[in-house]
Amino acid sequence: MDMKREIVLASGSPRRRELLARFGVPFRVQTSRIDETRDLPDLPEKVVEELARRKGKAVAAGCRNALVIGADTVVVFDGTILGKPKDEQDAVSMLRMLSGKEHQVYSGLSLITVDQGKITREDVSHRMTRVWMRPLSDEKIEWYVNTKEPLDKAGAYGIQGLGACLVDRIEGCYFNVVGMSLSLLDEMLTETGYTLAQD
Repeated sequence: MDMKREIVLASGSPRRRELLARFGVPFRVQTSRIDETRDLPDLPEKVVEELARRKGKAVAAGCRNALVIGADTVVVFDGTILGKPKDEQDAVSMLRMLSGKEHQVYSGLSLITVDQGKITREDVSHRMTRVWMRPLSDEKIEWYVNTKEPLDKAGAYGIQGLGACLVDRIEGCYFNVVGMSLSLLDEMLTETGYTLAQD
């Protein structure tokens, strides 16, 4: 990899920023303002890939030499995509729906390579993790929603926070549920000649 390329995280998510920072890789954050509702595919894996691609490309357009990481996450229950709750009542409804059942979390990643102000490569992929929620009482749901933690998270819970109390088990990548599969990101970076494993 040309070491002059900077890494840019095209996401305002504090969780994704924290995940990338754990590796001690220098990067900057630049958020994109894209329409997340227009002309989306039907399948959840295609939705997260498309939104990750749009976010990455929007930020890449303003870069000179960079590897731009775009990401998107959705929760899927019984074939329905659950985004972030609109308000506290919506969070309660989502958690009641997920209570005692399995759902899937899809996170899409895009890696856009920019050289001399031009996009020279686009890689897009996703991971899926299965999550089983514990049976949740109304009191437990009310307690959790009152913490405000679920209000900015897809599916109305954060597995990396107090939401861990609600989860029985998972199958697949934990970090995918947090919002960005680090193993997938490392695979994609490695294909460009870069790796998260630093000396």
